[in-house]
Amino acid sequence: MNITIENIILIGSILLLISIIVGKPSYRFGIPTLLLFLTIGMLAGSEGIGGIYFDNPEIAQFIGIVSLNFILFSGGLDTRWPSVKPVLKEGIALSTMGVLLTALGLGYFVHLITDFTLFESLLLGAIVSSTDAAAVFSILRGKNLALKKNLRPTLELESGSNDPMAYVLTIAFLSLVQEPDKGALSIMPLFLLQMIIGAISGLLFGKLSKWIINKIKLDFEGLYPVLTIALMFITFSATNSLYGNGFLAIYICSVYLGNQNIIHKNTILRMFDGLAWLMQIVLFLTLGLLVFPSQIIPYIGLGLIISLFLILVARPLAVFISLIPFKMKLRRRFYISWVGLRGAVPIVFATYPLLAGIDKANIIFNIVFFVAISSVLIQGTTISLVAKWLKVGLPDNVKKPTPSEEFLEEHPKTILREITLKKDTDAIGKQIVNLDFPKNAIIAMIERDENYLMPNGSTTLEVNDKLIVLTDKLENIKEVYKSLRIQEEDPSSKK
Repeated sequence: MNITIENIILIGSILLLISIIVGKPSYRFGIPTLLLFLTIGMLAGSEGIGGIYFDNPEIAQFIGIVSLNFILFSGGLDTRWPSVKPVLKEGIALSTMGVLLTALGLGYFVHLITDFTLFESLLLGAIVSSTDAAAVFSILRGKNLALKKNLRPTLELESGSNDPMAYVLTIAFLSLVQEPDKGALSIMPLFLLQMIIGAISGLLFGKLSKWIINKIKLDFEGLYPVLTIALMFITFSATNSLYGNGFLAIYICSVYLGNQNIIHKNTILRMFDGLAWLMQIVLFLTLGLLVFPSQIIPYIGLGLIISLFLILVARPLAVFISLIPFKMKLRRRFYISWVGLRGAVPIVFATYPLLAGIDKANIIFNIVFFVAISSVLIQGTTISLVAKWLKVGLPDNVKKPTPSEEFLEEHPKTILREITLKKDTDAIGKQIVNLDFPKNAIIAMIERDENYLMPNGSTTLEVNDKLIVLTDKLENIKEVYKSLRIQEEDPSSKK
C-alpha cells in the first residue's frame, strides 16, 4: 500500500491508536514501549502485514529532527537544576568524553572485524555513540524506577545532553568518508564551532524566550505552549544557521526555562510532556516503516557482535575512563554503563549517510537499526533487574512522587503563612512572575473577596489579597516578605 494524502491521516491515526493500546500492558511483561512502536511500524511496512511502502530517508530524517526537538525540549523542561547541579560535571564528562571514547572504541573494533575503512568504521561508531534521550526518559519514567542518590539525574542529564556530541561526530566523520584526504584534525574547528555557538545560543535564546513569554500578553492560556513551540524551533533553526549545534541549543534553552518563573508554566510542561510522547511514537513508527527486515537479516550476526561489544566493552570503558576524576562507587559506574540505551537517535543519524550516498550507507543503516533494537531489548528490559542486582535501586515500596507531590516530598516540614497585602504594598498591581519570588516557596492560593483563587505567573495582585504561602524553612519566609517589599509580621501576635 502506498501512502497518499487521502489515507495518511487514517493510517497514521490507526497506527497511533494501536501503539497506545498495545503499549499500555507492555510493562507487565517487561517490554519497553519504544520497542513495540518500532515493531508495529515494521509490521505495517511493505514487508509486513500492513503492506505500506515507505522508502524515503529524507522525510524520515525530517520527522526525526522535528521529533528530537520536542523530546529534548520536554526533557530539558523537566530537568530540575537543584537535582542536576550536584552531578553537572559528571554529566558533562559522560556526554562529551564518554561519547567520543565510545565512538572511537567501537569504530576501531568495527574496522578490525570488517572491510570498512577506518573513517567508515568511525562513522558507524559515532552514529551509535550517544545514549538515546527518548529511550532513557520513557523507560526510567515509565517504569517509575527509584534510584539511589544522584544516579537518575546523572542518567537523564547524560542522555539529554549527549546527542549534540554524537551529531557533531557523525557529521565530521561523514565528511571524512566523503573527503578522506582532509585528515582527522580538520574536524576540530567544526567541533568547537558547533559546541561553543550551540551553548551560547541556547543560553541567550533561553533568556530571550523567558522575556517574551512573560512580557507578551496573550488572551488565551492555550496559546502559551504554542508560543513556546515557536521559540523552540526558532532556537534550533537560528543556531543551525549560525553553524552552531541546534540540539545542544534547545536543550540548554529548555533547561533554563524549566528552572525559571514563567507564565502558565504548568500548562506548558503538561503540553510538552504529551507532545514528547506523541513524537516518540511517531518517530519510532516512521523508522519502523523505513526499515526493510529482509535487508537486516544478512547482517544479524555482525550486528549482534557489534552490539555486544558496544554494551559490554566500548560503553563501560568509556564510562569508567570519563568518570576517573570523580568519586563514585564501582557499582554505580557499572549501572551508568548499563543504561546506555540506543534507540531512535542513532537510526535518525544513520539516515545522513543514506542521503549523502556513500558506498556502505545501507549496510551502516541496517547494522545501526539492529544495534538499536538489541540495545533496547537487552538493556531496556533489564534496567530494574540490574538496579536490584547492583543494589543501586530503592525498595519497591518507595514510590516516585507525582509532580504535584514533589514540593511536599522535598519539604516535609512545610510551613504555611498567610500574608495580607495592604494598600501601600509595592507588590500591588504586579504579576507574580515579576516579584522575584523565592524558588523554595509557593503561593498555593489567594483569598480575594471571600473567594479562593489558584494563582499562576500571570496573576496580578490586588489590595487586600491574602496570600497562602507554603515553604519549608522559616528563613524563606523572610525572602517572601522581601520579594513583596513589606515588613514581616509576627504570627504569634495573631490570636
